[in-house]
Amino acid sequence: MNIFKSTRIISTCVVLACMIAAGCSKNFLTEVNPSNRTTDNYYVDATGFESLVTSCYPLLRDIAQQRNLNFQGTDVFAATGWGPIYFKQSNPAGSALDQFDVRLNASLGELQTLWDFLYREINRCNTVVTRAGAVTGMADSLKNVRIGEAKFLRALCYFWAVQQWGDIPMPLVETTSASLEVTKSVQKDVYAQLITDLTDAVSKLPAKQKDLGRATQGAAKFLLARVYLTRGWNFAGALGGTSADFTSSLTLSDQIISSGLYPLETNWNNLWPLHNINPNKETASVTTSVATANASKEVIFAIQYANASSYNGDPSVGTSTVGNDMHGRFGGGPSGVAQQSRTSAYNRNLNSVVCTWAAYRLFDPQLDSRYNGTFNSVSYATAVGSVSLATNKPNPQAVTLNFAVSDTTAIALPWNKPALTAAERGVDIPGGTKKYSVINANEYMGLGYLTGTSTAVVDNLAWGAPMFWKFFQPGIAYGDGFSTFNDPMFRSAEVYLMAAEAIVKGATGAKLGTADVYYNIVLDRALGTANAGKSPQRAAAPENVDDAVTNVVSYRATAANITVDMILDESARELLGEGNQRWYDLKRTGTLLTRAVKYNPWMAYGTGGTPLIATKHLLRPIPQGMLDNSNPRIDQNPGY
Repeated sequence: MNIFKSTRIISTCVVLACMIAAGCSKNFLTEVNPSNRTTDNYYVDATGFESLVTSCYPLLRDIAQQRNLNFQGTDVFAATGWGPIYFKQSNPAGSALDQFDVRLNASLGELQTLWDFLYREINRCNTVVTRAGAVTGMADSLKNVRIGEAKFLRALCYFWAVQQWGDIPMPLVETTSASLEVTKSVQKDVYAQLITDLTDAVSKLPAKQKDLGRATQGAAKFLLARVYLTRGWNFAGALGGTSADFTSSLTLSDQIISSGLYPLETNWNNLWPLHNINPNKETASVTTSVATANASKEVIFAIQYANASSYNGDPSVGTSTVGNDMHGRFGGGPSGVAQQSRTSAYNRNLNSVVCTWAAYRLFDPQLDSRYNGTFNSVSYATAVGSVSLATNKPNPQAVTLNFAVSDTTAIALPWNKPALTAAERGVDIPGGTKKYSVINANEYMGLGYLTGTSTAVVDNLAWGAPMFWKFFQPGIAYGDGFSTFNDPMFRSAEVYLMAAEAIVKGATGAKLGTADVYYNIVLDRALGTANAGKSPQRAAAPENVDDAVTNVVSYRATAANITVDMILDESARELLGEGNQRWYDLKRTGTLLTRAVKYNPWMAYGTGGTPLIATKHLLRPIPQGMLDNSNPRIDQNPGY
């Protein structure tokens, strides 16, 4: 069996000769390739080689949309709401990636899917590198650029793989024949190869590319900076890292900043699709809504969804991902009251993850523009409708509410501005006066339960939590994909935060000053001109939703108070849901076992209230398919 499948880009024509046709001379299953094109005679000139390199980009869509492994089981995301835990339901069940129980094993489908996609992409890139020397009719300068692109993409995939699984197979040439023999490379050798590949890519890639979405020198420097930063932490002493890696990461970060090619947007919201909080009043079209965001110079590398069909998803993997699905995967939808069903007004919500309480409580909702840019806390009716409260439990009322289009149906209040009196609440709460539901933060995801009982609450007016609004694009067809927003994998705000982290870890030679200087540049952009320099307040105990709203702490950095944890808080606010990166950030910094258990209720619960996450979970199990299809059988990671 071919473990690393070779890429066959050229379509072959399969002629099925009809057996009942008179004079038919071909067998029913005869395959005919009328163009006589194969990989061996097509990838030999400029035209063929260009199509080969272009074919290395589409799979990034499918890889990036495998989000569960990198967002579930972290401090800011979980697979499902946490009401069952908070309201003490018996034997609540969450995702294996949140609870880390026996279900997290080699048979988990997400592991196999990601593994297969990564190695399929790696072999495409290997094909580019292997065949480049024999290509004719192409200038060496352009050929070198394309080799640089392939090495960048290969390094990106190996970087994801080595962080997930540790010691991994690392083929560096095209696989053209079937083999069951698989050899693992140790992590330090993988990191050494990443640095070699990316250093070469930096030397070959131009500062700008004519085609949007192609790798550039800035993208290669960004990834190299992240690789050095990760190796510097030297996970389990296995990466070959030293303190010098932090300085290397900082140097590259400073080069990206000083290049001037990737300036921070003045307005953080310009990075995201334009949309009206009330979809009934939307004026942006599917095209105009993403025009500014997709053209942002802050974005260093993005997976393309608005460009030509050559960047579409790959039908050969059976998914043919043709659009971005970020808008519907991060939790929340409008209140179910007076909503049109299955329309594009709020589009489709097929949630993979929802925010934890801590994710909301890390923001200052009043000063920090990223709170209202990330979350939509108001739901509006999109159709004429009514709701009866007669069947509510435990507070049935002989009340029927009628809604017109654009009427408010629910408001989810920010954590630090709760409704303190009954009169401030909706009529679904005894003493409430509002026609719409008013939800306090300690009720997010939780109105379906009564404290300490198994009796379900019925509230026909209620809503679960603020919608994750950051990626929403208006005007797209109803469905789980089809968005034309380009997925920003790398942007310069993260460069500043990487630099701050490297300095905290001992990097020297910073061009802008101490770590807090880099950090506060990102923060002040989020606060805006009017609030720049102010000290926004987050909850001092983000995990405790019942804590007093007066128990707060500033998240402005100083040279004296900045820490890795503070930087992780800021990266959560700045980058929430981006880049499939959160699990990697927590693993890199050695905080997965502490922050995730502290802030993710499912991880704290584990089983019966005992957290199950352990050191072994810092590496994923090798997928069962890889184990079964290797001979001799490769070793499973310890503890699985």
